[in-house]
Amino acid sequence: MNLKSLSFNANNPLHLAHFWADALGWKVNEETSDKIELIPMDGTRFTIVFHPSTEKKQGKNRLHLDLTTSSAEDQTKIIGRLIEHGARHIDIGQSPNEPHVVLADPEGNELCIINPENKFLADCGRFGSITCDGSQEVGYFWSKALEWPLVWDQNEETAIRAPDGTGPLITWGGGTVATKIGVNRLYLEVAPPADGDQQTEVNRLISLGAKLVDISKSNASGVVMTDPDGNEFRVLKE
Repeated sequence: MNLKSLSFNANNPLHLAHFWADALGWKVNEETSDKIELIPMDGTRFTIVFHPSTEKKQGKNRLHLDLTTSSAEDQTKIIGRLIEHGARHIDIGQSPNEPHVVLADPEGNELCIINPENKFLADCGRFGSITCDGSQEVGYFWSKALEWPLVWDQNEETAIRAPDGTGPLITWGGGTVATKIGVNRLYLEVAPPADGDQQTEVNRLISLGAKLVDISKSNASGVVMTDPDGNEFRVLKE
């Protein structure tokens, strides 16, 4: 199965797409009535897509992005640039001594600007990780679902990365997962391999622990499912 995109539900997709294009150094590629797509410029094998939504953000997201930096100057520079483009500092309970900086994008989605001394994301580009509040079980689920190897599995914390070592890590922090509030604003969209089909993949994912969501929330191109932690994702036809 292929990871096709990380998707955002956005109140202003065009504005948010340009914010994230600047944050990551990616390119705004496709603008249609139902989505805006960012194309990676760093070797990442999936896109980022922004879908229009009238729903407002509720509570802390279960998924957020970590952006790496190469120096203290680089960290300060990107923080300043993102604030100029609509980001703001937020407090999610982090210690004042934490070396990373927590921001919210123009629609309140959390992101972290990682300090340059961080070794865990040292060989990643600017897009360091999709960081998730999630159980060890869900890390194992996604490793099997995407057929991406575990690159970290200690103390209930898990992380996976594309087999060719490109793009960001996807990580789960383990421990107790906070109660979910509403539908996730950030979610993954996946698709069957070239020689596969959508229904076969849906059946395989169910065998791994995923569940089908109310079919009325699916459409002709995508089937909505939830992973073992209850996070929505979409299985596309191709």
